[in-house]
Amino acid sequence: MEYGLIGARLGHSFSPEIHKKIADYRYELCELTPEGVEKLMRERSFRAINVTIPYKETVIPMLDEISTEARRIGAVNTVVNRGGRLYGYSTDYSGAAVLVRRVGMPVKGKKVLILGTGGTSKTLHAVAEDMGAGEIVTVSRTAGEGRVTYAEALAHHTDAGVIVNTTPVGMFPHGDGCPIDPGAFPQLCGVVDVVYNPLSTRLVSAARARGIPAEGGLYMLAAQAVYASALFRDIPADTADIDRVYRAVLAEKRNIVLIGMPSCGKSTVGARIAGLLGRRLVDTDALVESVAGRSIPEIFAGEGEAAFRALERDAVAEAAKQSGVIIATGGGAAIDPRNVQMLRQNGELCFLDRPLEKLCVTPDRPLSKSAVSLKKRFEERYPIYCSACDFHIAVSGKPEDAARQVLNAIGEKI
Repeated sequence: MEYGLIGARLGHSFSPEIHKKIADYRYELCELTPEGVEKLMRERSFRAINVTIPYKETVIPMLDEISTEARRIGAVNTVVNRGGRLYGYSTDYSGAAVLVRRVGMPVKGKKVLILGTGGTSKTLHAVAEDMGAGEIVTVSRTAGEGRVTYAEALAHHTDAGVIVNTTPVGMFPHGDGCPIDPGAFPQLCGVVDVVYNPLSTRLVSAARARGIPAEGGLYMLAAQAVYASALFRDIPADTADIDRVYRAVLAEKRNIVLIGMPSCGKSTVGARIAGLLGRRLVDTDALVESVAGRSIPEIFAGEGEAAFRALERDAVAEAAKQSGVIIATGGGAAIDPRNVQMLRQNGELCFLDRPLEKLCVTPDRPLSKSAVSLKKRFEERYPIYCSACDFHIAVSGKPEDAARQVLNAIGEKI
């Protein structure tokens, strides 16, 4: 390995795709045990590497020199081999500072809660300190010197203005995790979560639902990678690359989710979008039928709507944890807030609003098998679709036209 990332578990990493967009070198993922880290650092066969959980502190004694910033933080995420000597840096600091500024939340004078005690926690502590935080409280699962427990945070620190999550809680494949409830902090004015997979964690989504500015870790990842790559190549960092790389990776990883009434064209339009972008279509109704081994009308007839909705929830969960796909949902999927929450983690929801008079009665669908039932469902669901969607797209023409309307709305170039 010449260039790459070392850590204990790297299945969630986007780093190879990001570095490929920055410069022309091969960037590898290398999962290592502590003994493997020692061996790699002793042999010094690499040119430059990034370091992630749980080795950002482990590598420090193995380095010949360490930057002032990294020494102050007590964590290293970038190691460069120059003539057999190992130099350690923290490009996480620059990446975190860029992310906090992007969220636009006021840090100066605020109480900042930092969740977690690892190397990234120390980095965000330094950033908050340099931005003039009034008080910084480190929160951990266990009590100890210089930190409080989550129970203590909820009992004594609900006046916090900023929350920063540096733990892996909520990270793929365990996207249902949320380290703390932002609703418990009435003065909260900003949330940062360094987790970037999924793109929007439950913590970020919960904050945004309350109107609180919040951002996941993808922008920080792109920024620290740009700074790290500059060190790899011994050149000045081009900060213009940060936005470029971030937008490119976001477009690749984001799911496009279609919601709306039965017969509004979700599956057909989804197939057109998938074809235009060269991506895969995931149809949640088709997933349900594949898992159940029978059609949706048969499920309704044999087990009832509740059984179908449970199967649908599982199908949505399976679709939602994927990235870079087009998802066509069943007409009732967006009615369940749990489904919307899951779909938002990696996706943007597009409501295909086809007028009622242009929708078709579908005899094989139990809830829209007559004009009366279709109208009833339309009136019940319309405000829910409007509330759940990120993009409201009025469609009345051909599927090809609707597909292009969706792509234009979300800013996807074809």
